[in-house]
Amino acid sequence: MERRQPTGKVAGSREPAAEAGKGQATTEQASPRVLIVDPDPLARRVIRDALQGKHRFAVPATAGDGVEAVELARYYRPELALLEIALPRVDGIAATRQIVESVPEVMVVIFSAHDSEETQLAALRAGASGFISKSRGVDQLAQACAGVVRGEAAVSRTTTMRLIERLRVLPEGGIGMRPIRSPLTPREWQVLDMITQDLDTRAIAERLVVSEDTVYSHVKHLFRKLGVHSRAEAVQMAREMREPIAVRRTGGTETNVANDGANGESAYGPAIAG
Repeated sequence: MERRQPTGKVAGSREPAAEAGKGQATTEQASPRVLIVDPDPLARRVIRDALQGKHRFAVPATAGDGVEAVELARYYRPELALLEIALPRVDGIAATRQIVESVPEVMVVIFSAHDSEETQLAALRAGASGFISKSRGVDQLAQACAGVVRGEAAVSRTTTMRLIERLRVLPEGGIGMRPIRSPLTPREWQVLDMITQDLDTRAIAERLVVSEDTVYSHVKHLFRKLGVHSRAEAVQMAREMREPIAVRRTGGTETNVANDGANGESAYGPAIAG
Protein backbone atom coordinates (compact mmCIF):
# COMPACT_ATOMS: atom_id res chain seq x y z
CA MET A 1 0.00 0.00 0.00
CA GLU A 2 1.39 3.41 -0.97
CA ARG A 3 2.40 5.56 1.94
CA ARG A 4 0.56 8.85 2.38
CA GLN A 5 2.59 11.89 1.42
CA PRO A 6 3.71 13.88 4.46
CA THR A 7 3.25 17.61 4.95
CA GLY A 8 6.79 18.41 6.15
CA LYS A 9 9.63 20.11 4.30
CA VAL A 10 12.64 18.74 2.48
CA ALA A 11 15.81 19.97 4.15
CA GLY A 12 16.95 23.21 2.58
CA SER A 13 13.79 23.54 0.48
CA ARG A 14 10.37 25.12 0.63
CA GLU A 15 8.82 22.37 -1.49
CA PRO A 16 6.53 19.69 -0.06
CA ALA A 17 8.70 16.82 1.19
CA ALA A 18 7.16 14.05 -0.89
CA GLU A 19 7.49 15.96 -4.18
CA ALA A 20 10.96 17.40 -3.73
CA GLY A 21 12.36 14.15 -2.36
CA LYS A 22 11.62 12.11 -5.47
CA GLY A 23 14.75 13.15 -7.30
CA GLN A 24 17.06 12.60 -4.34
CA ALA A 25 16.82 8.84 -3.97
CA THR A 26 19.75 7.95 -6.22
CA THR A 27 22.18 10.56 -4.89
CA GLU A 28 21.47 9.95 -1.20
CA GLN A 29 21.03 6.21 -1.24
CA ALA A 30 24.60 5.43 -0.13
CA SER A 31 24.53 7.80 2.87
CA PRO A 32 22.70 7.16 6.14
CA ARG A 33 19.54 9.27 6.20
CA VAL A 34 18.54 11.33 9.20
CA LEU A 35 15.33 13.21 9.89
CA ILE A 36 15.93 16.41 11.90
CA VAL A 37 13.12 17.65 14.14
CA ASP A 38 13.40 20.94 16.03
CA PRO A 39 10.94 23.82 16.40
CA ASP A 40 13.72 26.35 15.66
CA PRO A 41 14.48 26.74 11.91
CA LEU A 42 17.99 28.00 12.69
CA ALA A 43 18.70 24.90 14.77
CA ARG A 44 17.53 22.65 11.96
CA ARG A 45 19.79 24.43 9.47
CA VAL A 46 22.88 24.31 11.73
CA ILE A 47 22.42 20.62 12.49
CA ARG A 48 21.68 19.79 8.87
CA ASP A 49 24.86 21.53 7.69
CA ALA A 50 26.94 19.64 10.27
CA LEU A 51 25.46 16.25 9.38
CA GLN A 52 25.70 16.79 5.63
CA GLY A 53 29.28 18.07 5.91
CA LYS A 54 32.15 15.88 7.05
CA HIS A 55 29.79 13.28 8.56
CA ARG A 56 28.13 12.74 5.16
CA PHE A 57 24.58 12.13 6.31
CA ALA A 58 21.70 12.61 3.90
CA VAL A 59 18.87 14.76 5.26
CA PRO A 60 15.75 14.02 3.22
CA ALA A 61 13.52 16.27 5.33
CA THR A 62 13.17 18.30 8.50
CA ALA A 63 10.21 18.98 10.76
CA GLY A 64 9.19 21.55 13.35
CA ASP A 65 6.78 19.57 15.51
CA GLY A 66 6.03 16.06 16.75
CA VAL A 67 3.15 15.33 14.40
CA GLU A 68 5.27 16.11 11.33
CA ALA A 69 8.10 14.05 12.84
CA VAL A 70 5.96 10.93 12.99
CA GLU A 71 4.53 11.51 9.49
CA LEU A 72 7.96 12.00 7.94
CA ALA A 73 9.50 9.05 9.77
CA ARG A 74 6.73 6.80 8.45
CA TYR A 75 7.10 8.15 4.92
CA TYR A 76 10.89 8.31 4.52
CA ARG A 77 11.84 5.53 6.98
CA PRO A 78 15.31 7.01 7.57
CA GLU A 79 18.00 5.19 9.50
CA LEU A 80 17.84 7.83 12.22
CA ALA A 81 15.41 10.44 13.54
CA LEU A 82 16.94 13.24 15.62
CA LEU A 83 14.30 14.84 17.85
CA GLU A 84 14.30 17.83 20.17
CA ILE A 85 12.35 16.86 23.28
CA ALA A 86 10.39 20.16 23.50
CA LEU A 87 8.20 19.98 20.40
CA PRO A 88 4.81 21.58 19.76
CA ARG A 89 1.65 19.51 19.14
CA VAL A 90 3.32 16.24 20.21
CA ASP A 91 6.39 16.31 22.46
CA GLY A 92 9.60 14.46 21.64
CA ILE A 93 8.97 11.60 24.08
CA ALA A 94 5.49 10.85 22.70
CA ALA A 95 6.73 11.23 19.11
CA THR A 96 9.58 8.81 19.84
CA ARG A 97 7.12 6.24 21.16
CA GLN A 98 4.93 6.57 18.06
CA ILE A 99 7.89 6.29 15.68
CA VAL A 100 9.31 3.23 17.44
CA GLU A 101 5.92 1.51 17.42
CA SER A 102 5.02 2.29 13.79
CA VAL A 103 8.46 2.10 12.11
CA PRO A 104 10.72 0.12 14.49
CA GLU A 105 13.60 0.10 12.01
CA VAL A 106 14.02 3.86 12.54
CA MET A 107 16.38 4.65 15.42
CA VAL A 108 15.61 7.75 17.45
CA VAL A 109 18.04 10.04 19.25
CA ILE A 110 16.68 12.73 21.55
CA PHE A 111 18.65 15.97 21.96
CA SER A 112 17.72 18.74 24.34
CA ALA A 113 18.95 21.37 26.75
CA HIS A 114 16.68 19.69 29.34
CA ASP A 115 19.01 16.81 30.13
CA SER A 116 18.16 15.69 33.65
CA GLU A 117 18.71 12.04 34.45
CA GLU A 118 14.97 11.35 34.66
CA THR A 119 14.37 13.01 31.29
CA GLN A 120 17.07 10.85 29.71
CA LEU A 121 15.61 7.69 31.24
CA ALA A 122 12.13 8.68 30.03
CA ALA A 123 13.50 9.03 26.50
CA LEU A 124 15.14 5.61 26.66
CA ARG A 125 11.96 4.04 28.03
CA ALA A 126 10.04 5.51 25.08
CA GLY A 127 12.39 3.69 22.71
CA ALA A 128 15.15 6.20 21.97
CA SER A 129 18.56 4.78 21.09
CA GLY A 130 20.28 7.69 22.78
CA PHE A 131 20.05 11.09 24.42
CA ILE A 132 22.45 13.95 23.70
CA SER A 133 22.56 17.25 25.58
CA LYS A 134 22.63 20.36 23.44
CA SER A 135 25.49 21.60 25.60
CA ARG A 136 27.74 19.00 23.93
CA GLY A 137 27.87 21.01 20.71
CA VAL A 138 26.88 20.26 17.17
CA ASP A 139 30.02 18.29 16.26
CA GLN A 140 29.60 15.89 19.19
CA LEU A 141 25.94 15.54 18.26
CA ALA A 142 26.93 14.54 14.73
CA GLN A 143 29.50 12.06 16.07
CA ALA A 144 26.87 10.55 18.36
CA CYS A 145 24.47 10.14 15.42
CA ALA A 146 27.18 8.37 13.43
CA GLY A 147 27.80 6.06 16.39
CA VAL A 148 24.13 5.17 16.76
CA VAL A 149 23.92 4.26 13.07
CA ARG A 150 26.90 1.92 13.66
CA GLY A 151 24.97 0.24 16.46
CA GLU A 152 26.44 2.07 19.44
CA ALA A 153 24.58 3.61 22.36
CA ALA A 154 24.56 7.36 22.91
CA VAL A 155 24.01 8.06 26.59
CA SER A 156 25.89 9.89 29.31
CA ARG A 157 28.12 8.07 31.78
CA THR A 158 25.82 8.83 34.69
CA THR A 159 22.78 7.45 32.85
CA THR A 160 24.77 4.37 31.84
CA MET A 161 25.62 3.72 35.49
CA ARG A 162 21.98 4.22 36.49
CA LEU A 163 20.91 1.62 33.91
CA ILE A 164 23.55 -0.83 35.13
CA GLU A 165 22.34 -0.38 38.70
CA ARG A 166 18.78 -1.14 37.64
CA LEU A 167 19.87 -4.25 35.75
CA ARG A 168 21.64 -5.56 38.86
CA VAL A 169 18.38 -5.71 40.82
CA LEU A 170 16.42 -7.58 38.15
CA PRO A 171 15.39 -11.11 39.12
CA GLU A 172 17.22 -14.09 37.63
CA GLY A 173 16.13 -14.79 34.09
CA GLY A 174 15.11 -11.19 33.48
CA ILE A 175 11.51 -11.68 34.58
CA GLY A 176 9.87 -8.28 34.62
CA MET A 177 12.24 -6.76 32.05
CA ARG A 178 10.51 -6.08 28.76
CA PRO A 179 12.26 -5.00 25.56
CA ILE A 180 11.18 -1.58 24.30
CA ARG A 181 10.79 -2.85 20.76
CA SER A 182 8.57 -5.87 21.16
CA PRO A 183 5.56 -7.27 19.25
CA LEU A 184 3.91 -8.35 22.49
CA THR A 185 1.37 -6.32 24.42
CA PRO A 186 1.91 -5.63 28.16
CA ARG A 187 -0.70 -8.29 29.02
CA GLU A 188 1.02 -10.86 26.78
CA TRP A 189 4.29 -10.10 28.56
CA GLN A 190 2.57 -10.71 31.88
CA VAL A 191 1.41 -14.10 30.63
CA LEU A 192 4.87 -14.88 29.26
CA ASP A 193 6.45 -13.93 32.61
CA MET A 194 4.18 -16.45 34.32
CA ILE A 195 4.94 -19.12 31.74
CA THR A 196 8.64 -18.48 32.49
CA GLN A 197 7.83 -19.13 36.15
CA ASP A 198 6.34 -22.50 35.08
CA LEU A 199 2.76 -21.61 36.00
CA ASP A 200 0.02 -23.56 34.21
CA THR A 201 -3.05 -22.06 32.53
CA ARG A 202 -5.24 -22.31 35.63
CA ALA A 203 -2.64 -20.66 37.87
CA ILE A 204 -2.15 -17.84 35.38
CA ALA A 205 -5.91 -17.29 35.16
CA GLU A 206 -6.14 -17.08 38.94
CA ARG A 207 -3.26 -14.61 39.14
CA LEU A 208 -4.76 -12.35 36.47
CA VAL A 209 -8.37 -12.90 37.61
CA VAL A 210 -9.48 -13.92 34.12
CA SER A 211 -10.88 -17.09 32.58
CA GLU A 212 -8.69 -19.93 31.37
CA ASP A 213 -10.03 -19.31 27.85
CA THR A 214 -8.68 -15.76 28.02
CA VAL A 215 -5.27 -17.04 29.07
CA TYR A 216 -5.34 -19.59 26.26
CA SER A 217 -6.12 -16.78 23.80
CA HIS A 218 -3.17 -14.71 25.08
CA VAL A 219 -0.86 -17.71 24.82
CA LYS A 220 -1.99 -18.41 21.27
CA HIS A 221 -1.40 -14.80 20.23
CA LEU A 222 2.05 -14.54 21.81
CA PHE A 223 3.08 -17.89 20.28
CA ARG A 224 2.06 -16.58 16.87
CA LYS A 225 3.87 -13.26 17.33
CA LEU A 226 7.06 -14.97 18.54
CA GLY A 227 6.91 -17.69 15.90
CA VAL A 228 7.08 -20.51 18.46
CA HIS A 229 5.04 -23.67 19.00
CA SER A 230 5.60 -24.61 22.63
CA ARG A 231 6.01 -23.09 26.08
CA ALA A 232 9.66 -24.11 26.17
CA GLU A 233 10.31 -22.27 22.90
CA ALA A 234 8.46 -19.22 24.22
CA VAL A 235 10.57 -19.17 27.39
CA GLN A 236 13.77 -19.45 25.35
CA MET A 237 12.63 -16.65 23.04
CA ALA A 238 11.83 -14.44 26.03
CA ARG A 239 15.34 -15.00 27.40
CA GLU A 240 16.87 -14.04 24.07
CA MET A 241 14.73 -10.91 23.81
CA ARG A 242 15.73 -9.90 27.33
CA GLU A 243 19.42 -10.35 26.68
CA PRO A 244 21.12 -7.44 28.50
CA ILE A 245 22.25 -5.51 25.43
CA ALA A 246 22.84 -2.41 27.52
CA VAL A 247 25.44 -4.23 29.62
CA ARG A 248 27.28 -5.51 26.55
CA ARG A 249 27.37 -2.04 25.07
CA THR A 250 28.75 -0.49 28.23
CA GLY A 251 31.54 -3.04 28.51
CA GLY A 252 34.05 -1.46 26.15
CA THR A 253 34.66 0.79 23.21
CA GLU A 254 31.35 -0.09 21.59
CA THR A 255 29.57 2.41 23.83
CA ASN A 256 29.26 5.93 22.47
CA VAL A 257 29.28 7.87 25.75
CA ALA A 258 28.84 11.63 25.96
CA ASN A 259 31.45 13.55 27.91
CA ASP A 260 29.84 14.72 31.13
CA GLY A 261 32.79 16.89 32.10
CA ALA A 262 32.31 19.73 29.62
CA ASN A 263 30.39 22.72 30.83
CA GLY A 264 31.25 25.08 28.01
CA GLU A 265 28.85 27.07 25.90
CA SER A 266 26.83 25.15 23.36
CA ALA A 267 28.31 25.10 19.86
CA TYR A 268 24.78 25.45 18.52
CA GLY A 269 24.84 29.14 19.42
CA PRO A 270 22.49 31.16 21.64
CA ALA A 271 19.52 30.72 19.29
CA ILE A 272 19.19 27.04 20.21
CA ALA A 273 21.09 26.66 23.44
CA GLY A 274 17.99 27.12 25.58
